[in-house]
Amino acid sequence: MSNRKENSTYSINEKIVHEECDLIYAINKLGGRWKLYILSKLEGRKMRYKELRDEIHPITERMLTLQLKALEEDKLVKRTVYADVPPRTEYELTEYAKKLIPIWNSLIEWGGSHKEIMKEDL
Repeated sequence: MSNRKENSTYSINEKIVHEECDLIYAINKLGGRWKLYILSKLEGRKMRYKELRDEIHPITERMLTLQLKALEEDKLVKRTVYADVPPRTEYELTEYAKKLIPIWNSLIEWGGSHKEIMKEDL
C-alpha cells in the first residue's frame, strides 16, 4: 500500500495512467531512452546480460539492470536463470512483447525519415 494520499496529484495522475488513457499507459510502460531499444535487440533471439550490455554500449550497467527489471515486471521480457556453473541468465521477449515488433519497426522507419527532414533545416 502506498504512503501517498489518495487525493494527491501523484495519485490522481496514477489513476489517469492506469485507468483512463491507454496511450499514456503505453507510453509510461515503454517510454524512456532504453526500453524499446532493449526490446528490439531481443527480437528473434535470447541474449545474456553481457551480450545486451555490449550491444547497447552507451548504457550503464545500473541502467540496463533497472530497465530489464522493469520490463520483466511488465511482462515484456522473460528472464531465465540456468543452474550452470557459473550461473547463466538469458533474456527474451514474451509473446506479448512480440506484438510490439511492427510498432518499433514503424518507429525506426519514421525516425530515419524524420532525421533526414531535420538535416535539411541545417
